[in-house]
Amino acid sequence: MIADGVEMRGVTLDDAAGLADTLARNREYMAPCDPYRPEEFYTEAGQRARVEALLAERDDGRTVPFVLTAGGVPVGGINLGSITHGPLCSGGVGYWVDRAWAGRGLATAAVAEVCRLARDEVGLHRVQAGTLLDNHGSQRVLAKAGFTAYGVAPQYLHINGAWRDHRLFQRLLHDDPPRR
Repeated sequence: MIADGVEMRGVTLDDAAGLADTLARNREYMAPCDPYRPEEFYTEAGQRARVEALLAERDDGRTVPFVLTAGGVPVGGINLGSITHGPLCSGGVGYWVDRAWAGRGLATAAVAEVCRLARDEVGLHRVQAGTLLDNHGSQRVLAKAGFTAYGVAPQYLHINGAWRDHRLFQRLLHDDPPRR
């Protein structure tokens, strides 16, 4: 359990139907922060294809995808992606939480746990994240999880129909040299 009766575990193909239901129910809520999503994204088949792609990236060592569940029902997701070893030893974190679960510390706990895994199991030095400039809730999550802002990326991602500036954050996990 990471918070309030919620489990964080690796995503599986069995999660596709539940993810489709949760994402469809939260579509309007998440639209201001989401890229364009085709209709199929909100279906079981679309989520099955998405999970298959995430699992392939996991098997290649590029992503570690998780689902957050309460009573077996998905209430969020978090991914450690863009994993790079060598002198950079970095990855990026992205997350979302069902509107009904927002404001309970769930995202903060999940981000903190992903950072622990990034350090202790993946061997990363740094985790980064980006938020829309006006996404103050997500910025609070990152601050509570130990991230610091380090800049703004103009026209960083195509979100909700336009190229949007993002505030960039990072958390340094340790000062050890990179693994060879």
